[in-house]
Amino acid sequence: MSGTRASLRISLSALRAHKRRFAGTFTAVLLGVAFLTGTLVMGDTLRGSFDTMFSDAAGGTDAVVRGTNVVTVPGDSQGTRQPVDTALVRRVERTPGVAAAAPRIEGAGQLVGKNGEPIGGQGPPTLAGDWIEDPRLNPYQLAEGRVPARSGEVVINRGAAITGGLRIGDRTVLRTPDPVTVTVVGLATFGGEDGMAQVTYTGMTRADAEKYLTPEPGRAASIQVRAGPGVSQRELVDALTPVLPEGVEAITGQASAEENQDMVSGQFLGLFTTLLLVFSGIVLLVATFSIHNTFAIVVAQRVRENALLRALGASRGQVVGSTLAEAAVVALAASGAGLLAGAGIAAGLQALFPELGFPFPEGPLVISALSLLLPLAVGVLVCVGSALLPAVRAGRTAPLAALRETAVDRSGGSGTRALSGTVLALAGLGAILAGVFATPSVLLAGAGAVLAVLAFVVLGPVASSLAVRILGAPLERLRGVPGGLARRNALRNPRRTAATATALMIGVAVVSLFTVFGASLKATMDRTVSRSFAGDLAVSAPAFGGGGSGVSPRLAPALAKLPEVATSVGLGRGVAQVNGEGRALTVTDPVALAEGFDLGSVRGSLAGLGTDGIAVSDAEAAKRGLTLGGTAELSFTDGEKRPFTVRAVYGRSELAGDYVITRSAWAPHRAQDADSLVSVTFKDGVPPATGTAAVEKVAEAYGGPEVQTRDAYARTAAGAIDMMLTLVYALLALAVVIALLGIANTLTLSVHERTRELGLLRAVGQTRAQLRAMVRWESVLVAAFGTVGGLALGGLLGWVMVKASEGAGDTSFAFAVPPAQLALVAAVGLAAGAVAGRRPARGAARLDILRAIAME
Repeated sequence: MSGTRASLRISLSALRAHKRRFAGTFTAVLLGVAFLTGTLVMGDTLRGSFDTMFSDAAGGTDAVVRGTNVVTVPGDSQGTRQPVDTALVRRVERTPGVAAAAPRIEGAGQLVGKNGEPIGGQGPPTLAGDWIEDPRLNPYQLAEGRVPARSGEVVINRGAAITGGLRIGDRTVLRTPDPVTVTVVGLATFGGEDGMAQVTYTGMTRADAEKYLTPEPGRAASIQVRAGPGVSQRELVDALTPVLPEGVEAITGQASAEENQDMVSGQFLGLFTTLLLVFSGIVLLVATFSIHNTFAIVVAQRVRENALLRALGASRGQVVGSTLAEAAVVALAASGAGLLAGAGIAAGLQALFPELGFPFPEGPLVISALSLLLPLAVGVLVCVGSALLPAVRAGRTAPLAALRETAVDRSGGSGTRALSGTVLALAGLGAILAGVFATPSVLLAGAGAVLAVLAFVVLGPVASSLAVRILGAPLERLRGVPGGLARRNALRNPRRTAATATALMIGVAVVSLFTVFGASLKATMDRTVSRSFAGDLAVSAPAFGGGGSGVSPRLAPALAKLPEVATSVGLGRGVAQVNGEGRALTVTDPVALAEGFDLGSVRGSLAGLGTDGIAVSDAEAAKRGLTLGGTAELSFTDGEKRPFTVRAVYGRSELAGDYVITRSAWAPHRAQDADSLVSVTFKDGVPPATGTAAVEKVAEAYGGPEVQTRDAYARTAAGAIDMMLTLVYALLALAVVIALLGIANTLTLSVHERTRELGLLRAVGQTRAQLRAMVRWESVLVAAFGTVGGLALGGLLGWVMVKASEGAGDTSFAFAVPPAQLALVAAVGLAAGAVAGRRPARGAARLDILRAIAME
């Protein structure tokens, strides 16, 4: 116990005497813990706010009657559910224990704002439905105005009204997708909020909802049921179950609310918080290298001090304990500050998101015990773990080392390190090649990528000497003596140079990875449109995710009648189980499809599909064992099962999809009908400007969807990728900042270590400007090594990610390396290195010559 107290006293004394040594470590831990804490607190807050909002919204619904048949296709975890007959409402109302029941009709309906632009549609859905008159059964509560009483009157959620600049009494257009002129007569809230995130809602009369949102009257998404006094939700469901027909079920209102909560929390919020946690991990990984480097330098600088302690009787354990105690004190102080900063980050994000167009529900911050204890534990473990190897090295200091000068660590290029790094590199390369080419496997390719990262880290000290010699070769010619000295200083300790650069390398590698992957996705989209889209114009309602209402299916036939147009074909969407597996169907005119899109080689006849035929892509046919002339059983959401004959097999499915049926075959099973894309081909000799003007004029009458050229459509389709990259760069900026703090801290400690040497340089004639230049160029060299290594590693990982994604599905990805963006990343890395060296350079230039020479 006395030895522990002695170690602690020594640690505290060292910290008080050398506070500035640990400034970079303190900052790195603080930022990492703050980011992690902010992510966890923000996730808990959003989850709690959404749960409260859904609970409040569904508080009066005790049971939900709905269809049991659900078709779920890849990429749509919610699925498409069988509708129910609204005639069931009377049977439900007569059931003992039921106080009230109302049909709930739902569909897509996109409002147009005061400025003529559509509201929402970029991800979250744009909903429309019948306004339920029973206020306890309606999840939306009337906040202003009145309920819709006549055709054309609507209530919209207040958030959509604010976004679109709409007020009560305003007339606007609702795309269903056919344009419907409506008058806003009321504003509503959802669970006490202006809206559910960016989801927009339009409440119509029941007659209008049936007219515009369903293929025929008498069909509803579900029936909302309220229990009578003293009847529990479970008792109500038990009473309803026997009176419901086959294919219809009743669930409690609580279960329905939990499903909705899981849909938001499990999908959107889960993806959102997972993304932030991944970047938190990257930040902490970068911080680990910076922290380890700091303690390695501090231990190297205190060799004589530790040796004297050993000579005076301190045990190895006490020396190790003293170093770890310093790390623990720094970790606890920085993590505590990081917890406070993280709560501030969460509060700031909560206030910032509405300004950026993400109006998440309001509510107090939810700070759970896990959100505090986990970041605290991670911060302490990262800091203490990073200091462990330097601490063990300190404990091995021999007492006789007190009689020697501090040795420079030149072990970075050892044969053992070179051999182990080479083995890791070869193993990683083999796993990558096997996972990409031999037996396509995302898991195997990912394991190879991890081994490649480890190989880069292990080989860093081995490669640093060669890299610095090459990168620094021009310095001596361009910058003279300061440049040459900067190069020699960077070569002096390969391990330290590599450890300092590795933090930046990881940050640059992740930035480069996403840059390459994003460029590859855009190149894939461009290639897909160029290869598969044969039309002159694309007409679409641009939206990604679940947003938007699509394009009117009546637009393509209207455009086909224009004298300027040769062919106009729309792509609709349907869903069905094909031989027991949920699949998306393309609903279109197959003959016109072949003219507006390049389907590659076609076997069989697209003209003969009729109402019982289907066309299948080559890849899907091979995967599902479907052959030309064979049969596939399709099960629709309405419960009907029908055999369809495979009458055509086509080569390219990028835009056409894997399954094609006619509109007449889909009509008996369709819900709200909409096209996602219309391809327009001009007649020979029609000037593009003339044809475009004619198409735009007709499109305006159908809700004004966007009319674009083929190239413009490809760029718009890739717009979401640019948004993703912007978010990624913003999140990774913190990792790069921590890496630069590590470079600055290392140089500061290095300047302190070389105080006497710097004093002698000044004494023999080196000017302050030359000394500053020397330190700055050393920083640039270290940053250049990290940046070049990060670009190489990021390019490799980007290639692996593209190829692994290709192997995981049927899409053929195009690998692309964007030279301009990567050159910008390199320039930013070098400029950041120069910035990181400014403070250490100023400190070195301010040294008093005589005191520096006299310093031990």
